[in-house]
Amino acid sequence: MKAALLTSPQNVQHRPLRIADVPAPQPRPGQVLLRVRTCGVCRTDLHIVEGELPPVQNHITPGHQIVGEIVDGATADLPLGTRVGVSWLGGTDGSCCYCRRGMENLCDSPTFTGYTVAGGYAEYSVARADFVFPLPAQLDDLQAAPLLCAGIIGFRSLRVAGVEPGERIGLFGFGASAHLAIAVLRAWKCEVYVSTRGESHRQLATSLGATWVGTEKEKLPVQLDRAITFAPSGDVVVAALASLRKGGVVAINAIHLDRVPEFDYDRLLWAERQLRSVTNMTRADARDFLQLAAQIGLKPKGTVFSLDQVNEALIAVKNDLIDGAAVITP
Repeated sequence: MKAALLTSPQNVQHRPLRIADVPAPQPRPGQVLLRVRTCGVCRTDLHIVEGELPPVQNHITPGHQIVGEIVDGATADLPLGTRVGVSWLGGTDGSCCYCRRGMENLCDSPTFTGYTVAGGYAEYSVARADFVFPLPAQLDDLQAAPLLCAGIIGFRSLRVAGVEPGERIGLFGFGASAHLAIAVLRAWKCEVYVSTRGESHRQLATSLGATWVGTEKEKLPVQLDRAITFAPSGDVVVAALASLRKGGVVAINAIHLDRVPEFDYDRLLWAERQLRSVTNMTRADARDFLQLAAQIGLKPKGTVFSLDQVNEALIAVKNDLIDGAAVITP
């Protein structure tokens, strides 16, 4: 089968992913074999390919927003031909203190799709049967792929921030995850304030119903109840804190952050403002979000790339050259 291999992390401008012919994976007990239909491109893939997340394998096939069809390893609940999604969290040990507390996103020994095990930038992939999600028929392959990480983790960010219907919510950065989160916020009748550097992203936010849209240098016109940061920048975290009311919450939606600069505690964090990080997702997050996405008719905006164009897809994501999400088709 064809697969994209990463053997030496480096800047995506050097096109580090190589398309190779490799043996198709064989499912072990408890796993299913998937024929990959589509795979979304995530900023976490960038962190892996460029080495910001340290390598854990000599070579790896990235990709963790997989839409696939079960072709082997079927069960009574997952018969052959079932269309399922696979996300970043590919497995947990089920026995650590976090798993026992229902906090599997913090598992001490997790498996990460496309990082610790091979992912979906390939024609076939294997996954744990208990970590795949049957997909609603209302979502086609290209629509479903971006939901499987960008969508789920954006939804979890809203939960971590404690968003309530009707509140004023700030989204700092407006890429693949934020453009899905705004649809949920609109369904919850929230006012959405978007701060982002890209003109095309600002236009997209406006078209999706944002109450206010501005650049990262503009001051928001109101104090926010909650804010979610999507850019891997500590400066953005400080800007979000500066926009909060007393008792407000900032949720940081980033697996990697450059640094958090020094800031004025008395002005920005005091008065019971809170700063929280978002770590991975749970299977409950995935199931709840996919059901909600089908209910509200969530239709992600995406740009399609072939597997041979995977490096170009990553370059486009890194440089904000596309609106919404990038999706790979084998």
